[in-house]
Amino acid sequence: MTQADTLSHQPLQVEVVRLQEELQMRDQLVQQLSQELFRLVKGNAAVPTSDISSERHLDEMRALREQLQNVEQQVTFYQEQISERDAEIYQLRQSVQELTDRARMLEQVVQELPKIYKQKFAERMAPVREKVALVQRENRQLHAELQSVSYRLAVRTRRTSHLDLPSFPRSEGDVSLPSFGNA
Repeated sequence: MTQADTLSHQPLQVEVVRLQEELQMRDQLVQQLSQELFRLVKGNAAVPTSDISSERHLDEMRALREQLQNVEQQVTFYQEQISERDAEIYQLRQSVQELTDRARMLEQVVQELPKIYKQKFAERMAPVREKVALVQRENRQLHAELQSVSYRLAVRTRRTSHLDLPSFPRSEGDVSLPSFGNA
């Protein structure tokens, strides 16, 4: 989970905690009111009261019932809000999980890109290298042919211009080589 996701969940978590605390306080109030109501009802059954005190007790009972209904409505309202928030949190967690999975996948693709580009470059370079090698072979062949043609042309030009190189007399006898003595 990224820091941005954590920051977006914090207000929701704080709100959920606040609502839970308020709900717990309401539950305690309902329980206290119920106990008080039970005590009053039980007290009324055991002790005969006059009409004035019974009217007062009935008014208190009505007020307590109204308070109890109000508290029950508030509890229901808060429970619905908590359910909605829980659903929202669940959806956000699912979104976070999906985005995390996608981020991992993209990270893996990014890590593999240099290998893929290197492989594709090598595949594209193979025909270029073959063509360069072929051109170099042709170049060497043409260069050799050019030298051969140049040599033949030079020989032909020498013959046609009657430029003969000096010739040395060939003696059919002994050829004497200079000696260096007994070195």
